This record gives sequence, C-alpha cells and structure tokens, in this order.
Amino acid sequence: MKQDNVFTAHILPFLLLTIGAAVAAFALEEFLVPFTILDGGVVGVSMILAQLTPLKLGLYIVVLNVPFLLLGLKRLGWRFLVRALYAMVLFSVLLEVFAPLPAITDQDLLVVVFGGVLLGLGVGLILRAGGCLDGTEIVAMILSRKTSFSTGQIILGFNIIIYGVAGFLFSIDRALFSLLTYFITSRIIDMVENGMEQGKALMIITDQGGHIADAIYEQLGRTCTLIEGSGMISGKKTVLYCVLTRIEVPTVKQIIRDMDGSAFVTVTDVSEIIGQHIKQGKDA
Repeated sequence: MKQDNVFTAHILPFLLLTIGAAVAAFALEEFLVPFTILDGGVVGVSMILAQLTPLKLGLYIVVLNVPFLLLGLKRLGWRFLVRALYAMVLFSVLLEVFAPLPAITDQDLLVVVFGGVLLGLGVGLILRAGGCLDGTEIVAMILSRKTSFSTGQIILGFNIIIYGVAGFLFSIDRALFSLLTYFITSRIIDMVENGMEQGKALMIITDQGGHIADAIYEQLGRTCTLIEGSGMISGKKTVLYCVLTRIEVPTVKQIIRDMDGSAFVTVTDVSEIIGQHIKQGKDA
C-alpha cells in the first residue's frame, strides 16, 4: 500500500476522530452542561442521569453505548466498532479534562448557538471519519429499513422524548433550549458530513466486481447492480452501482481498498430514493 493510501486509510480517520472528540467534549462541558442544555440520543440520556446521580457523564456515555456498538458490529464491521469505541472513550476522557474549566459564557443565546455549532462540528468530523458518538443512530438506521420512517425522523422522535423528560425534570425552557441546540447541531453536521440520512450512490469501476459486491452484501446487507463496461485503455471492466446510507460509506471504501486498490470510485449525493434500496443481509 502506498504511503499516501496508508495515511488516508488509517492515520487521517483517527486524526479526525481525535479532533472531533475534542471539539465535541469542549462544546458540552464549556457551553451546554453547565446550563443543563441537553444533546440528543445516548449523550442526552447520559446528561440527564449525570445530573440526577453522582456518577460521571463520560461513564454513562460509554456504558449506555455498548449495546448499540455490538449491534453496529453486526451491521458495519470491526472497523466501525474500533473507530466508534475510540471516539467514545476519548470523548468521555476529554469531558473530564474540560469539566473543571469555567463556562465560556452565561448568556443562554450564546450558549445555544456556539455550543450547537461546536458540537455539530465535532460530531460531523467523527461521522466523516467513520466513527460515531451516539448509538441511537445505529438503531435508527436499522429501524428505518423496517419502517416507512427515515433515519432522521426516527432520531428526531427519540430526541423529542428525551427533551420532554428534560422539561419535566428540569424546566420547560431547558427543554426548548435543548431542542433549538439540536436543530443547530444537525445543520452543522449536514455541512460537515453532507447529511444525517441522505443516501449516497457509489459507482465502482473495478476488475474485482463480483468479490466486492459479495463483500458489500455480506457486511452490510446491500446489493449492487453489476454492469459490464469497457475502458478505452484499460479494457473490460465491471461497473458496480449501489446506494448506501452515509454511515456505511467508510466501510465500503475500506472493502474497495482491501480488494482492488486500483478501482475507480465516485460518490454522489442522492436527493430522492423511490423503491426499497436497502436489502436485508443473509443473517438478518
């Protein structure tokens, strides 16, 4: 493997995970946590539990995410598990590092805006690197395959429940500020990572079409359309076309690197999907 490929495949993702975990932890401890403004998903539940018990926020985040990580292992493979676990553990450690520092500001509007922007930036970098901070996204992705709801709609439903509980336990204004922060965070994630549940279309031109298609189906339960093609110089090629969710793209990229380092790949956004593009794997 060439040196630049080693950097792109192995070093750069963990660099992005490290930066993303640091930015997200800073956003939580220096903006959101001191004013009981919650993130969504497992992190939000952990923040509620940390407010009500003497246990640390970071401990809850790691422990509550374990079942979701194991679920993600089955669907997304060991690389996802390693990167997600690295991001979560580092995030939890950095929360403790930033916790003793004073809050940046005590103005609610500034807390919501800058906390949401920084949190979205950190989470977006982690997602871009193929990691994850919140296991509810894995559950939402799986549930979306079995229902008519999108991943984003399911996540929003989870978060509305969490913010409702926060409103009951703390105050309605904390719940409303949390909901506003969530919308800001999700928009920043869209900018950094190109969408929470937006489909991605991959066109792969390769000499190993059958093997790559089989690996994608075995690991992700996705089918590919195989098209016979011919390059002007390279000769006969197989063209694969498949549609994935954003969180699955890093896994497919790694499959391609492992099986055909000379493959030509394009990744494009899919604005609309008609029909059932997500297939169940053999072990589903």
